[in-house]
Amino acid sequence: MKHASPAIVAQSAVRRLPRWALMLFCLAYVMPGFIGREPWKAADMAEFGYMAELALGGVSWLRPQLMGLAPEVDGLLPYWLGAWAIQLAPSALASDLASRIPFGLLLGLAMWATWWGTYFLALSPKAQPVAFAFGGEASPIDYARAIADGGLLALIACLGLAQLSHETTPAQAQLSFAALTFYAFAALPYRTALPILLGTIGLAGLTLSGAPSLSVLLGLGGALLGLLDRSGPINPEADNPSNPKRKLMVLAGVTLLAAGLATLLDLWQWRIALPQAQWLVWRNLGRLLLWFTWPAWPLALWSLWRWRQQFSSRELSRHLALPLWFVLVALFTTLLTSASHRSLLLALPALAALAAFALPTLQRSVAALIDWFTLLFFSGCAIIMWVVWLAMQTGFPAKPAANVLRLAPGFIASFSLLSLLLALMATLAWAWLVLWRVGRHRSAIWKSLVLPAAGAALCWLLLMTLWLPLLNYVRSYAPIVNQARSLLQKSDCIEVQGLTRAQIAALRYQAQLQLQPVGAPAHCPWLLLSSEQRADRAVDLEQWLWHSSLRRVGERSDNMQLYQRRKPLSLREVL
Repeated sequence: MKHASPAIVAQSAVRRLPRWALMLFCLAYVMPGFIGREPWKAADMAEFGYMAELALGGVSWLRPQLMGLAPEVDGLLPYWLGAWAIQLAPSALASDLASRIPFGLLLGLAMWATWWGTYFLALSPKAQPVAFAFGGEASPIDYARAIADGGLLALIACLGLAQLSHETTPAQAQLSFAALTFYAFAALPYRTALPILLGTIGLAGLTLSGAPSLSVLLGLGGALLGLLDRSGPINPEADNPSNPKRKLMVLAGVTLLAAGLATLLDLWQWRIALPQAQWLVWRNLGRLLLWFTWPAWPLALWSLWRWRQQFSSRELSRHLALPLWFVLVALFTTLLTSASHRSLLLALPALAALAAFALPTLQRSVAALIDWFTLLFFSGCAIIMWVVWLAMQTGFPAKPAANVLRLAPGFIASFSLLSLLLALMATLAWAWLVLWRVGRHRSAIWKSLVLPAAGAALCWLLLMTLWLPLLNYVRSYAPIVNQARSLLQKSDCIEVQGLTRAQIAALRYQAQLQLQPVGAPAHCPWLLLSSEQRADRAVDLEQWLWHSSLRRVGERSDNMQLYQRRKPLSLREVL
């Protein structure tokens, strides 16, 4: 029995979003956050420390360590990529900036994979719109391109993507490799070589990035869904459409090889943390799901509702089942791990693809509601950012300026003409886009996601330009690094105890201090202790004099206490 598609789309509604505009869109979102900022606490700074340690060649590439501490995530590939970038970069390029280059490319690769994965899913026979009695319905290729544009815009619009996708962490690498795996299974009925190649990279990359269990679940689940799909590709140009099972078995074999690689490198770690049966815990998880995946999650639910009749069919609807499987695996991981927000990051490419299939089914009133809400929300956020920036520069209005001084005591605002020009250009582009969206012109099914994606990109760019000095002061270890540089010399030997991985990395590679564990043979003249941890028996504080405190704005847990070794008493002082 053939179930009718809920998508009623005319050829006039599948106009392509200009490629130059889409690429400029992606660049405006990817570049800010990778250029010009300091490493932020805590994971971003800590992972940079491991990359710098590997680049110097002092530790094993199979067992990265930072002063004897192993990484919190048992991945290898993200640290290798950052270390290789540091080694290959010219000496004039800062190490932290060099380490971010491969992660910027990975984010762009994730966007590419999301677009193409959504495109091939939209080519599925059961994803096609209703055929009109007298013609005029959207052609399959144009329809798939319009849906893919909507999927990419939905990914950029997700609020949780902004910060985590711009960090140099294993979670960011896992996002890109999960997107590649998603693309591979979506494109496999239509292509052979590239999906198998990128699927192999995605599955192996997930394994080497600290997520071998996700690699197995996504790989075997995607292969099983492909085997259950009995509908052939509608594109006559598809290569080898009659033998998809062999290609699926290849990726299934790659999945098993990736599991074997994880066993060989001892990457399997039991990190299950069941959520507590407390209202506060579940409320926080609910809030995370609501804002992190906004606005993709309501559109994804609408897709499942409007296309629900196809779930009752005996034939699999791969354009719904495949992204739904990827989303469910990521949600399951989110519930069972402590780093829930980083696990949820992996759901965004598939969730965006699922949200894109809501676009051809939206009513005009719903689309108008999305536009007005987005317009008011992001315009309000942009106005607030401009007002606070003006207050930081001039002291007017007085209340925002006072709030900045209260939340960031000691912060001195700086002016950057380049940042101002970029922020002005982004704001003017937003105003032009709003006027274009409310103007009278032919409709396109991706129009409802233009403003959400543009608003998210605008606010992220304003944060990374107008507010960047403030964020570097509050979110980075720059205040502590500057204090350490003013109090200590680079040649000074410092014993440390109780410091976090991020603190060690900041002092070692930004302040360029020689850190040693407590009790080192070097007999260092200085001692640094965490303010949150008392010295244990390994430290005899009677040998030390308190000197000063190193404080970072924001959290007391980042404060450190500096001690100086007591000088031994001379014989005259003893007598």
